[in-house]
Amino acid sequence: MNSPEASLELSRRLFLQLGSAAVVATGIGCNSKPCPEPSTAQSTGEAAPANTPASPAKPLAGTDPNAALSKEYVQAIGRFAYLWGWTMVNSFNRRTAMSSVPEPGLRGGILPNAPAGQVCMLTDYISSEQRFVTCSNQDVVYGMGFATLDESPVVYQVPDFGNRFWVYAAWDARTDSFAQLGQQYGTKPGFYLLVGPNWNEKTPDGISGVFRSPTELAAMCPRVFMDDTAEDRQAIQAVLNQVMAYPLSQFDGKMKTTDWKKIPNFPAPSGQGAGEIQWVKPEVFFDQLPEVLNKVPPMPGEEATYVLIHSLLDAASKDPEVKETLKQTAIASDKELIPPLFQWRLNGPPAGNGWYSPVNNGAFGADYIIRTAISKSNMYENRFNETKYIFTDTDSDGAQLNGNVTYSVTFPAGQLPPVSGFWSLTLYNEHHFFNPNPLNRFSIGTKNKNLQTNSDGSLTLYAGAKSPGKDKETNWLPAPDTPFSLYIRCYAPKQEVIDASWKPPKVEKQG
Repeated sequence: MNSPEASLELSRRLFLQLGSAAVVATGIGCNSKPCPEPSTAQSTGEAAPANTPASPAKPLAGTDPNAALSKEYVQAIGRFAYLWGWTMVNSFNRRTAMSSVPEPGLRGGILPNAPAGQVCMLTDYISSEQRFVTCSNQDVVYGMGFATLDESPVVYQVPDFGNRFWVYAAWDARTDSFAQLGQQYGTKPGFYLLVGPNWNEKTPDGISGVFRSPTELAAMCPRVFMDDTAEDRQAIQAVLNQVMAYPLSQFDGKMKTTDWKKIPNFPAPSGQGAGEIQWVKPEVFFDQLPEVLNKVPPMPGEEATYVLIHSLLDAASKDPEVKETLKQTAIASDKELIPPLFQWRLNGPPAGNGWYSPVNNGAFGADYIIRTAISKSNMYENRFNETKYIFTDTDSDGAQLNGNVTYSVTFPAGQLPPVSGFWSLTLYNEHHFFNPNPLNRFSIGTKNKNLQTNSDGSLTLYAGAKSPGKDKETNWLPAPDTPFSLYIRCYAPKQEVIDASWKPPKVEKQG
């Protein structure tokens, strides 16, 4: 049997074959550069005729649902569909679960949940105990919510944050970001409207801007920076109470407030393990995919992909044998294709010194493989110009990081991550969650006011299960005595971070 990575490579090739039309049409996916525009001259070697009348567009015809399909064909297209649709099924299942509360509150006393069209805010860093989403951070105070924009547009309320860094994310069902709201955009306090693809009403007076989602599903996540001090925890509360989202029907032009410290707790799902909650269940994936296809319009160039998958699903609805083959294909794909994507080296190109970083997070287009990889390892990343994510599983020698070893990460003097916002280094266990430790410390960076620099002005941070010494503990990230990973965040990155001319430092073994 093929190894998981070999299976992943086969699927990558299948993506290139089946998704080529979408890649060219969207101009995304050609090594992060616009793809060349297709032309008759390119495809045939002949000059394209001038002023040729356009033929009326005809719907693409797919395979007749009564046609016989080989098992091998069903498996091949099924594997592609599983990797292609994994992110969107994930998004829909999260919305169903996280919006199934009667009012904003904390699931399990930890994670903000809210009815559709609203957000719920935390009042401190997210708990290290949460298992709802991998790779959360402890640099910002989070909010979270989902919208059903074909039912109602949503007002995203922006208070006056002063000099405090903030960014409001809004993603569609594909996890592409569609709103530009934050300090780095110069967004002014006010009310901003999130609308669905079919909304064509008049914008109400008092709305400062409108952002259109390509899909009716929208995920919302305000992030507000907070120093790791008792003083800033107190100072931030008043502005947090004005971070809200609500249906347009509730808009009256007045700034609303909620005391987020006085919200209810709701039960958490049972059977939660060490890893993330399983949002995509392969046994029912192809039962859920038709709804996703119906609610998520194809991007330009994806029409053929939709016809291809619809044809397969139509056949499965008529033939129990095809349906069972699809189910088994999903189960096999979930074991063979998805787990390798947890490796950071498969989440983006090299960023230097053994680190990796996506170049299109929040704007994936037809880059289905990276979209799925990030959905598995670190779902809901900000757009790449808002936050640059840089991560590694290995040291400078290419060996897996392990808490039994102590490592150092040294930023030379004047070479901290170049940002207009803030930066941090976070340590995650093998499941991409925080490692419980006596210091209750999971990240280090701008938020910390007691970091010790070296005599030459450089900054050395340490990671490992054992203390690097009392005099260095302010700069230490405690690790489990098992494999772990490191993760640099650069909020409002400067151009040298975006274009990768700034290189993250090596992760070096100590002693």
